[in-house]
Amino acid sequence: MGKETCGNVVLIGFMGSGKSSMGIRLSYRMRYVLEDTDKLIEARAGKTISEIFAQEGEETFRAMETALLEKLVEKKGQRVYSVGGGTPVRAVNRPLLKKLGTVVYLRTRPETIYERLREDTTRPLLQGENPLGKIRRLMAERESAYMETADIVLDVDEMTADQVADAIMSLVGRTRYTGQR
Repeated sequence: MGKETCGNVVLIGFMGSGKSSMGIRLSYRMRYVLEDTDKLIEARAGKTISEIFAQEGEETFRAMETALLEKLVEKKGQRVYSVGGGTPVRAVNRPLLKKLGTVVYLRTRPETIYERLREDTTRPLLQGENPLGKIRRLMAERESAYMETADIVLDVDEMTADQVADAIMSLVGRTRYTGQR
């Protein structure tokens, strides 16, 4: 891995893959600071992600993500980063994500995402007809960006949250600090 921030963990994956909830779990277990980029952007903009998409467009939001990543790479300390599902799609973001730390791709099946998000009206990219079809299409479009960015790929559909956390901690070598498995 050999990164300046090799102790950090960066969670990537499609919306609904569990990045935010896993970020909370990992930061607690590893005793790291949690940085959720969507929440940071919302706080800075004073708007929800849905409002930013509706009022300013996706490209403005993506530019906000990149600007935030450029600031985050300057931070010191042990951190878990949970980033938006589309963040790795922008080519300029991929090296920034890798500079942040060990990038873990939480890979899920489209059907799992659909079941998790079908009642969620806060996801701007899933509004409209045939959300499962849209999930499949977007996941297929993003797969190469996720794979290019990831240091570790975990297929998490059949794993419990504790199993995912254990796997990540083991793979990034952090179990020795907490004594938890």
